Amino acid sequence: MKGNEAIVEGALKAGVEGFLGYPITPASEIIETFAQRYFADREREKRGEKPLYPKFRLFLQMESEIASINAVMGGASVGCRVMTASSSPGISLKQEGISYLAACELPCVIVNIMRGGPGLGSIQPEQGDYFQAVKGGGHGDYKLIVLAPNSVQEMAEHTMLLFNLTDKYRNPGMILTDGYLGQMKESMEFPDIPIEKYEKPWAVTGIGNRETQNIIESLFLAPEPMIEAKTKLWQKYKKIESDEVRYEIYKVEDAKILVTAYGTPSRIAKAAVDLAREKGVRVGLLRPITLWPFPYKIYADLTTHQIDKVLVVEMSFGQLLEDVKLGVEGRAEVRLYAVYGGIVPTEKDILEKIMELG
Repeated sequence: MKGNEAIVEGALKAGVEGFLGYPITPASEIIETFAQRYFADREREKRGEKPLYPKFRLFLQMESEIASINAVMGGASVGCRVMTASSSPGISLKQEGISYLAACELPCVIVNIMRGGPGLGSIQPEQGDYFQAVKGGGHGDYKLIVLAPNSVQEMAEHTMLLFNLTDKYRNPGMILTDGYLGQMKESMEFPDIPIEKYEKPWAVTGIGNRETQNIIESLFLAPEPMIEAKTKLWQKYKKIESDEVRYEIYKVEDAKILVTAYGTPSRIAKAAVDLAREKGVRVGLLRPITLWPFPYKIYADLTTHQIDKVLVVEMSFGQLLEDVKLGVEGRAEVRLYAVYGGIVPTEKDILEKIMELG
C-alpha cells in the first residue's frame, strides 16, 4: 500500500477515535482513506453488522486547515485519540493551533507529508519543514515529539508509536515525512505494537463524580502561574529528551566516515554506504528516528572515539545540518550534500560525495 494509506492503518490499529482534516497534495490519500473506512463502517451498521473500527466514530472534512487543528483541539480536550494530516503549506496554517495544543498539554497526532516550498512551492518531495517541526513553528517555548519514518512499514508503526507517546506525555506529536514516502507503494505487515492505555482524568468530560470541573486553558494573566506552567513544560521536555531518543546505526563499528540522513534520503544513503564499503571505504550510517528529541549524544560519542568526517544528506538547504553540528561539537569535519526542488538523490550521487571525503 501507499505510505499515506499505511498511516491510516496504523492509526486505526492504535484506536484513533477521530480524524479532522482538509485535503492537500501529496497528503490527500490520508483523508480519502479515512473517509472510505468511516463510511464503509456506517453502511455496515445500517445493515445491522458490527463495524470493523468501533472506536473510529468521528470523521470530518473541515472547511480549512485552521478549522482542522482547532477541531483536533476540541477532540483532544475531551480525551479522544484524534489526529489530522496535511502537507507543508497546510501545516503552516496550523501553527497557532499547534502552539495552543502544546500549551494546553493536549495529546494528538499531526502528520506532515512535506512538499516543496517556501510558498506554494511544488507538489514534489522536500524536507524544508524540519525547522518548523523541531524548533517550533508557532509562538512560544514548546516542543512536539517528532518521528521520521523511512518506509511504508514505519509509516504505520510510527503512527501507532506516536499515539502512545503523545498520550504518555500529554503532548502533541508529529509524523514528519516527505511526499516521496507518502506516495510510494511497498509491501508491509500490519504492525504488532502494543496499544498503551492511559487514563485521562484531566479531560473536559463534565463534572460527573468529580467535586470540581476540569479547566483546560493557556492564558495566565499573572507571572506566577505562567512561570509554574512553563516550568512544568520544561521538566516534561527534559524527561522526553532523557527517555525517548530513537535512532538507527548501520555499519558504524569501524567507520571513519559517517553519513547521516532521515526519511527518503536515509534509504538511499544506506545503499550508498554498501557501495562505498565494496570500494574499501570505512563508512557507516546514522539515521535519526526521533527528530525531537534529537539524538545528540550518539553523534558526540561516535565523533569522540572514531568518526573523522560526517556527511549530512538532506532534501533542504541544511536544516538537519545544524542539529548534527550541535551533536558533533567540532570534533569532526561536517559537510552538507543538499538536494532540493523535488529532486531525490541517487546512490551514485551520495557515493561520489562519500568518495570525496574518503
